[in-house]
Amino acid sequence: MDREDEKPSLATPLIDILHEDDGKGLDFDREERNKNSDEKGINKRNKEIVEEVKKQLWLAGPLICVSLLQFCLQLISVMFVGHLGELVLSGASMASSFASVTGFSMLLGMASALDTLCGQSYGAKQYHMLGIQMQRAMLVLSLVSIPLAVIWANTGPILVFLGQDPDISEQAQLYACYMIPSIFAYGLLQCLVKFLQTQNIVFPMMISSGITTLIHLLMCWLLVFKSGLGIRGAALANSISYWTNVALLVLYVKFSPSCAKSWTGFSKEALHNIPTFIKLAIPSAVMVCLEMWSFEMMVLLSGLLPNPQLETSVLSICLNTASTVWMIPYGLSNAVSTRVSNELGAGHPQTARLAVCVVMVMAITESVLVGAILILIRNIWGYAYSNEIQVVRYVATMMPILAISNFLDGLQCVLSGAVRGSGWQKVGAFVNLGSYYLVGIPSALLLAFVIHVGGRGLWLGIICALMVQVLSLLIITLRTNWEQEAKKATERVYDSIIPVDIVS
Repeated sequence: MDREDEKPSLATPLIDILHEDDGKGLDFDREERNKNSDEKGINKRNKEIVEEVKKQLWLAGPLICVSLLQFCLQLISVMFVGHLGELVLSGASMASSFASVTGFSMLLGMASALDTLCGQSYGAKQYHMLGIQMQRAMLVLSLVSIPLAVIWANTGPILVFLGQDPDISEQAQLYACYMIPSIFAYGLLQCLVKFLQTQNIVFPMMISSGITTLIHLLMCWLLVFKSGLGIRGAALANSISYWTNVALLVLYVKFSPSCAKSWTGFSKEALHNIPTFIKLAIPSAVMVCLEMWSFEMMVLLSGLLPNPQLETSVLSICLNTASTVWMIPYGLSNAVSTRVSNELGAGHPQTARLAVCVVMVMAITESVLVGAILILIRNIWGYAYSNEIQVVRYVATMMPILAISNFLDGLQCVLSGAVRGSGWQKVGAFVNLGSYYLVGIPSALLLAFVIHVGGRGLWLGIICALMVQVLSLLIITLRTNWEQEAKKATERVYDSIIPVDIVS
């Protein structure tokens, strides 16, 4: 009986038989399982981060090239005009700046509504809606281009009214009139770019932009020097090149299998829900224009400083430099805009959040590297624009300030991309209004004209605006409920779909 009592009964739990050592074996197994689970979770997270970095770099690289190549069209035309004389160079430069402020920036901003609409439709696999959204945007932007063309046709009188030199204004009038066809092409081009970008189709755009740039070089040489058109030839070359780029992308969209699902031909459905597009396009335009106008205003204000010729020259050099290096974070901005809109449309809020985190790290890394380069070349960079020692030295003192603004501009640029991808353009417009026009410009005026810091004060005012902008967008992003944004994206996509019986 005693021996039988020592045997485990059938009622004894099996786990107690296996672990008679006070449960130490069980605890060890749990620790092992938890450790393995944690390692698997970390490995999975690392793989997701690496995959996200690859996707964004794959998008950003070609998009940076596209932005630079499109930016080069205006630059190349002005460079060719520069060989015709100082007066025509001033006229072409002023007309290009005027065109950017009054036309290109607005069309670019309005087209940015497609970052949200097309991107989220693509993520939700409502592919046919991309073509509808693009047609709708093309119609609206073409109509908006008409009053902008009227403004361009009166460039000369407007510049004279603003106090500019009559001779320079006359040349600017000539240049702007021959640029008018390009404004219609530019609007269509931006719609095509957004349509392809939100589908992750970026290499064809890079190729078409490269071909266009090569054609533009040839057209400028023929029309400026060989045809005798001079300044008019340079402006006409711009128009031809923009329309060439549009034609190349139209052919790609029509015949490429990559766009077979998203482009199904013209549809009456594009005539519906136009107010919905406009409701998003106007804040998008305001968001872009408020920022671009503030930088242009700095150059205009520099003309009111003592020694305006020196101040304007240096501020123009700084603006051109900043615009060029800005193309890198702008490419990252477009990449994260696409990633966020796609993932929200697909109902993957955490992946959208990861995309924002990844692009922030990439932007910080890029901005630090570019800033270091700007500081290293500060003593020689001025020679690329001028041989005057005074200008070169002034540029050298501006480069560290430019490096700081580039760092902040890179951060705000990618955060603005997340804003566009999420559909927060109205919030972005208010942030830019407060940052630049309630903080930035007043600070610039105070530093430049009251404290007498000069041109450096103007650029320090821009830095104040960028700091407020970055902090505001960062707080908004950190406080975002991504699950709720994914639901909003789904509602936005399906609300834009018109039932077939209504269309017919």
